[in-house]
Amino acid sequence: MPHSDPFVFLENHDQAQSWIAAQNQRCRAAIDADPRFTVMTEQILQLSQSQQQIPYFAQHGDWLYHFYQGSTQPRGVYRRTTLASYQSADPQWHIVFDLDQLAAHEGVEWQLAGISHCILQANLCLISLSISGSDGHVCREYDVEQQGFVANGFQLPFGKNVIHWRDANSVFVAPAWDESQLTQAGLPCEVWLLQRGQAWDDADNLVVLPETALRAQAWRFLDGDLTVFDVIEAAHSLDQKAYYHLDDDLQLQHLPLPLRCEILAYSHGDLIVKLASNWSRQGQVYPAGALLAVACNAKTAQLGRIKLLIAPTAQQSIQTIEATFNGLVVLMLDCVKSRVLGFVWQQGGWQQQPNLLPEGGVIEFVDQPWQTDILYFNYSDFLHPASLYRYDLMRPQAPELLRQQCPAFDAQPFVQQQRFARAKDGTPIPYFVVHHQSIVLNGQTPTLLYGYGGFAQSLLPYYVDHLGPQWLAKGGAFVVANIRGGGEFGPAWHQVAQGAARQVSFDDFITIAEDLIAQGLTAPRRLAIQGGSHGGLLVGACMTQRPELFQAVVCEAPLLDMLRYTELGAGASWLAEYGDPTVTEERAVLAAYSPYQQVAPASLQRYPAVLLTCASHDDRVHPAHARKMAAKLIDQGHQVLFFEKAQGGHQHGYSALETAQELSRALIFLQQQLMD
Repeated sequence: MPHSDPFVFLENHDQAQSWIAAQNQRCRAAIDADPRFTVMTEQILQLSQSQQQIPYFAQHGDWLYHFYQGSTQPRGVYRRTTLASYQSADPQWHIVFDLDQLAAHEGVEWQLAGISHCILQANLCLISLSISGSDGHVCREYDVEQQGFVANGFQLPFGKNVIHWRDANSVFVAPAWDESQLTQAGLPCEVWLLQRGQAWDDADNLVVLPETALRAQAWRFLDGDLTVFDVIEAAHSLDQKAYYHLDDDLQLQHLPLPLRCEILAYSHGDLIVKLASNWSRQGQVYPAGALLAVACNAKTAQLGRIKLLIAPTAQQSIQTIEATFNGLVVLMLDCVKSRVLGFVWQQGGWQQQPNLLPEGGVIEFVDQPWQTDILYFNYSDFLHPASLYRYDLMRPQAPELLRQQCPAFDAQPFVQQQRFARAKDGTPIPYFVVHHQSIVLNGQTPTLLYGYGGFAQSLLPYYVDHLGPQWLAKGGAFVVANIRGGGEFGPAWHQVAQGAARQVSFDDFITIAEDLIAQGLTAPRRLAIQGGSHGGLLVGACMTQRPELFQAVVCEAPLLDMLRYTELGAGASWLAEYGDPTVTEERAVLAAYSPYQQVAPASLQRYPAVLLTCASHDDRVHPAHARKMAAKLIDQGHQVLFFEKAQGGHQHGYSALETAQELSRALIFLQQQLMD
C-alpha cells in the first residue's frame, strides 16, 4: 500500500463515510437544489415507467416472461403472459415472483441479478439475487407454477458464482464463496457438477485451474434435436481461453481451437466459432474476426471439416449469433451499424439466406425460443425509438412488428450523421453526431462527446430517449466516438489500443474533440466529455492530458488509479486489457497516463469542471477510484463535485427513481457548465 498517498484511507468504506457524506451534501447543494433537477427527474421517471415502453420478454413454452419495475414495485416483479395476449391492446400479465415482497419479508435489500429457466423444464428457474446491486449474488431455485422456492432445491451462497443448468436435475457450478475457490483475479477457478438433492461435498469436481488463471466456467449446448454438448471454458485471460468437452463419463477432452477464439453455439454437429486471431488449420489460414462452422463429434469431440461462414471486411465485425432450430442468425456491425445475416442448414451444409431485416441503426436480439426458428429483435437509431419485431428465419417475408416505443421527443428537426476524424497515424476514426438541422457552425453549440474504447465493446447509435428532450431539444449536440480499443471494426480495432498501446484510444478521442472544434460545431467553452467504467478512465486521461479542450467532464464509476487498480475491486481480472503495475516496464506505461497520478495543482494547470460519481456497493470498479480522484482534485484547488450512491452497484440505481436522479444529476451539471 502506497503510504505516500494521503487519500488511501478512502479505499476503506468505513473510514470514508464522513468524507462521502460531506461531498454528497456539496453535490446536492450544487445540483439537486437547482430548480430544474426535480422537474427533469420527474420527466425521466415518467418516461421510463410509461405503459408505452416496450416490455421485453423471454419466451419459455407458451409463456412470455418479463421483469417489470414501477412506482408501486420499485424492486420489481417477474410476470408472464401469452403471445396472443401480448399482441392484444391490453395484455394480461400474471405475477409469478415478487421481489419487493421477498425483500420486505426477509429484510434484505435484494436486487435481481438474473433469472435462468431450465430449457427442458421451464417452470424451474434459478433466481440470482444481489445485495444492493453488487456483482456477488445468492442463487435459489424457484418454481413459477408453484410460485415459490423449491423445497430442497438448488441453493448456492453469496459470491461471484457462475451457475448454469445442465438438465432439470443437475447444474454446473463455478463457485466463488470461499477464497480457496478463487483465482488471483477473484473469480472462480473450479467447476463442479451438482446433482439435485446432492450435498456439496458429494458433487463432482470437474476441473481446478491454477490461481494464476482468470476464471473457469461450464455450460451445456442443447441442439434442437436434443443433442447435447457440454463445454468447460478455462480462461487464462480476458482474451485467451482453452475449451474442453465433457463426455458422458465426466472426462475432459481438449478442443484444439486457437486460444483467441470464442465458441458461440453448437448446432447440427458444428461448433460455431468466432476467431480473435488468425488460425492455421487443415492447410488454410482463417482470418481474425471470422465466423467458422467446425464439425465436432458430440461424443468424441473430434474436429472435422471447417466451413468459413463470414470473413468480415476491415469495417465489419461479428457481434453475436443465435442458433435456431434449422439455422443461424448472425448479428454483425457494418461501419458501426447493425446488419443481420441468416444461414439455414440444408443438404448437409450452411446456406446463406436473403437479409430481410432493417439496416442503418441498431439491432438487438431480444429472444430466440428453443426448438423454433423464431427470432425476436429490437431496432432503433438515434432519432427513431425502439421497435420490437418477430421474425421467422424459415419464411422469406418481412418481420412482424409487435411493439413500438412511444417517441420521447419530436425528432423531425434533428439530423444524425456519421463522420470520420483523421488519427495521428492517419487512421479514419468514426463518430456519430446528432444535432438540430438548422445548426450554425459558429462554435457555440453545447456539445457532449461520449466514449468508451475498451474491452472490444462497441458504442452504437442507440435512441436518445432522455438526451433528446433534455439535451438536444435545449440546443445541445450529442456525439458518440467509435475509438480504437472498442470492437466496432473487429479484433484488430481492439488490439491496436490494448495494453501498452492504450494511449491510442485517448489520442483518438482527443482527435475527435479537435475535429468537432475545427468543423465549427463547438469550442472548448461549449464542449463536455462523458464516460463510465473504462470510459471513466478515458475521460479522466483526456482531461489531464488536454484540459484546454474541455469545459466539463462527467466521469461515472471510473477506473482512475492505474497503479493500484489490480488491488481494488475486480481489477486483477483486467491485466490483459491494461498491463501489470508490478512489472517495471508496464508500470511505467500505466503511470504515464494514470489520471490519479497525473493530477497537477490549479496553480500550474486549470482543469475542466468535473462531476465524479460512483456506488458504495460497486464490487467491479471500486468506488475508491472516484473518491481518491475527487479528493486529490479538491486538494489541488480544482472545481469538483462528487456523488456516491448508497444503493446499486456498477450499473444504474437499483430503482427507477435512483436511475432518473443519476441521469438528471449529470444533465443538470452539463447544462450548468455549457448552457447557463
